[in-house]
Amino acid sequence: MKRLTSILAISAMALVGGVAVGPVALAADAPTLVLSGGSAVFGLDPAVIKATAGAAGKVKFAAVGVDIKGCESVATTTVAPFVANCSWTPAAAGTTALTATLTPTDTTIAAVNSPTFTVKVGLPVQGVVSPISIYVDTVLASGSTGALAPRFGTGCAVTSQYIVGQGIVFRVFANNADLGGAVMDSSNTAKAYVEVSGVATPIQLKYGNHSGTAFWAGLLRTGAAPLYSTPGIINFKVTMVAKDTTIAKVLSQKRVAVRDAAGNTTYQTVSYYRARKLTSPIVGATGTYTPSWAATTSLLTLYPLPA
Repeated sequence: MKRLTSILAISAMALVGGVAVGPVALAADAPTLVLSGGSAVFGLDPAVIKATAGAAGKVKFAAVGVDIKGCESVATTTVAPFVANCSWTPAAAGTTALTATLTPTDTTIAAVNSPTFTVKVGLPVQGVVSPISIYVDTVLASGSTGALAPRFGTGCAVTSQYIVGQGIVFRVFANNADLGGAVMDSSNTAKAYVEVSGVATPIQLKYGNHSGTAFWAGLLRTGAAPLYSTPGIINFKVTMVAKDTTIAKVLSQKRVAVRDAAGNTTYQTVSYYRARKLTSPIVGATGTYTPSWAATTSLLTLYPLPA
């Protein structure tokens, strides 16, 4: 009986140096913190990063390890789900690692970090890298029959998926800002070609009329060697080089005589453009285009002939 009494007394109270110590308090479970959102296009409006926490508090947001200005201490909502939002303007395009730290309102709960949340900041596929802006698509060359016949229609279908043995036509349209946005054609273009990985000789583009519309075109033939036959994504780059400018239009003014109904003559100053030959030609701009779709299923792809 004495042994049982001693055990009960020790369970209820511990004596440490003559001081009574009660039951040890357990720390509260760490709350969760999860990020979402953050989808943005570089150079446009800010994106919203959403933090969902397991407890009320304040959230500090960071991008690539650097605190996001204005989001150093964002209060969550006071009721579940505990949400804090951060308005974020990306500093660059591409893959970006986002993180956050929650400091709970309850001081007995330790701060918690979110798992890294990776987003891809979008960049326009048709980004203008020079005064020349380029648009490119690919169409199926006509003439394919049997297993190689177009799935729909009779040919010239715009697609990114081809079968070994089919012909791939690159269609290219371009404008040159240096020439006031003029269409690039054979009169003002020095070079136009497509470089394909695995093909030694660049495909020369030719400008011409195609059923009533004019554009640049080049053909990539696929099939048994020595033709292109590697299944998978076809990596390519289009290059357009403008001709050097040797004559420039100069804005000038001149006085012209104007006679009214009564026969009186007055003089007015008018503006006009006159051609002037340049002593030193202006070197033509160079523009390039490489597809950068994030979804690989949108990229130009070659497949083996179905069994």
